[in-house]
Amino acid sequence: MKKLTVGLIVGNRGVFPSYLCETGQEQMVTILESLGFDVVTLSGQDNGKGSIENLEDAQRCARLFAEHREDITGIVISLPNFGDERSIANAIRWSGLQVPVMVHAFPDEVNQMDISRRRDSFCGKISVCNILRQYGIPFSLTRSHTVSPDSPEFKEDLLWFGAVCRVVAGLKNLRVGAIGTRPAAFTTVRYSEKILERAGITVEPVDLSEILGTARSLSDADQVVQEKLHSIKQYITTTDVSQESLSRMAKLGAAIDQWVAENHLMGTAIQCWTSLEENYGVVPCTLMSMMSDHLLPSACEVDIPGLISMYALQLAAGQPSAIIDWNNNYGEDPNKAVVFHCSNLPKSILDKAHMDCQRIIAKDVGQDNAYGAVCGRIKSGPFTFARITTDDATGQIKGYLGEGTVTADPLDTFGGYGTVEIPGLQTLMGYICTHGFEHHAAITLSTCARVLHEAFTRYLNWDTYYHNF
Repeated sequence: MKKLTVGLIVGNRGVFPSYLCETGQEQMVTILESLGFDVVTLSGQDNGKGSIENLEDAQRCARLFAEHREDITGIVISLPNFGDERSIANAIRWSGLQVPVMVHAFPDEVNQMDISRRRDSFCGKISVCNILRQYGIPFSLTRSHTVSPDSPEFKEDLLWFGAVCRVVAGLKNLRVGAIGTRPAAFTTVRYSEKILERAGITVEPVDLSEILGTARSLSDADQVVQEKLHSIKQYITTTDVSQESLSRMAKLGAAIDQWVAENHLMGTAIQCWTSLEENYGVVPCTLMSMMSDHLLPSACEVDIPGLISMYALQLAAGQPSAIIDWNNNYGEDPNKAVVFHCSNLPKSILDKAHMDCQRIIAKDVGQDNAYGAVCGRIKSGPFTFARITTDDATGQIKGYLGEGTVTADPLDTFGGYGTVEIPGLQTLMGYICTHGFEHHAAITLSTCARVLHEAFTRYLNWDTYYHNF
């Protein structure tokens, strides 16, 4: 993941001990840098001190942040003493930055409450938040109202905030590709490009015939084909898969790679069922699995909102995501279900992976035209699920998200699959059905629902249900 840059504002109010701001800024910079952040903040050379407490300080800070607007993905406000709420809000407003903001306050020590050492940051944080709200500047909070910068809790807060910044920055000006049109039977994955565009997400379409035309123009001897064939064989076991199928797969992969690079895309959603099999003779699952594993997520059946859900999870967790079907009940347990895909699941989320034919499609198009599915069981452990969609009736993006556990319950099936346990699953399924969500959802093997909920609701203004039982 790209290193994040944050702007640090240290608030000061002169009637309180200013030396606390000097030592506090040093402490904050050290901690942020130790966690991998780059930091932009005022120094003593800028205004005789690194903190801000008046209009002139706010102007200097705003100019500094504006100079780094291409780099700064979030702003951390830290209050070693009460702070000056107007200067802080003005600095952010005048900088022109519209990025996530976190408000932090130092704790007082019970035995250091005399006039020379008391902070009153507890009170000052309330005033800062009040003025930010008046200015219309959205902000995030640390879990504890005051917290020591040296504490493990605050470091976790900063890493959480960094993930929120990654999601917000990554979803703004996002470019994704739609390869082909949705299959006629998949009316459930219809979406509005216009609603997405208004949110800063561009969909670049290409007709499937153009990609297949490029693939067919390539020869087995072409270097890009040889390189792609080698990467496929290195990626997954291909025992019993014909060389002819692998060659077709490599040419298709090379064609997709070329189009993705030319259009500067961060993910794709690909038409499959069953045009690719009937007109070209492979399923694209392995190619999609490889892209998702290399953090260029790829979703089935031109499900662009599903792809965006995958990308958001990837940003939040810093690791690959997958798209699954909410597919089956698991026995009589109301909190367990089977998740499944044919599959294009990234290899890294599976216990073991091998290439096989896509058994469902093979019944219609023949086994020789259906090779490329990535088969295996999803690793046990915690996971996060998420789904966004475009609601044409309201002109808004809406979503849901939550966390659960991938279990090791016995299951004998095919494709890519897993058994999951989610507290309150019946309530979740009721919400999904009542609000008209699709049968696809995105997952990642990490716990990051709180990150996505903060990014979606506070900074992107997406109506999002947090299933938090």
